[in-house]
Amino acid sequence: MQALDARADLLRHQRASLPELAELAALQASRTELDNRARDARIAVDDLTVEQEKVDADVEAVKTRRRRDRDRIDQGLVTSPKDLERMQHELESLERRIGSLEDEELEVMARLEDAQRDLDGLTAQVAEADQRLGELAAARDERLAAIDAELDTVLAERAPAVDGVPADLLALYDRLREQKGGVGAAELRQRRCTGCQLGIDNAELAVIKAAPADEVIRCEECQRILVRTPESGL
Repeated sequence: MQALDARADLLRHQRASLPELAELAALQASRTELDNRARDARIAVDDLTVEQEKVDADVEAVKTRRRRDRDRIDQGLVTSPKDLERMQHELESLERRIGSLEDEELEVMARLEDAQRDLDGLTAQVAEADQRLGELAAARDERLAAIDAELDTVLAERAPAVDGVPADLLALYDRLREQKGGVGAAELRQRRCTGCQLGIDNAELAVIKAAPADEVIRCEECQRILVRTPESGL
């Protein structure tokens, strides 16, 4: 039974320490960070898109005004020399304004291209992380299924071994296993406890020898249950 328990413990340890689990946790944390950065980049792209649309609209509005004033002059609708001089000055001002807005437009376009490039890169990284997460999850599930199947087999083999064992003795054994690194019972072999590897003095050996076969004997040093065999040296 103890060999089966040790195998079950090993399988449980393997289940809890699958390398895929650690990699999944690390990659999920990295993916969350990438997603946050992508969200910020998306906000930047949206803001710059709105800013570009505003600058485009401002440029178009000033050009429309310039076109209207030129048409009025070209059509001879401005006859007063004073008004004509004023409109010509206004056209010069509009040209300067258009030049300034177009420079701003180019600057916003460049920033938008950079932001879009960053967003595209982060989006690709998130997609790669999602693909790897899917692969790791599939590998994890496959490994877990194999371990669980073997663990079920071990537990099924253990069931007949504990059948008929008193409940209090089984509880003691399980408690000792938990406390003693998975070994709750140890053979008494050649007058030595194989659990703590310490020898047992003659007086204690005499007590053990005189004890009934069904009496639970425990090592005085490590408190494990001692299993008497023909090789105990009693």
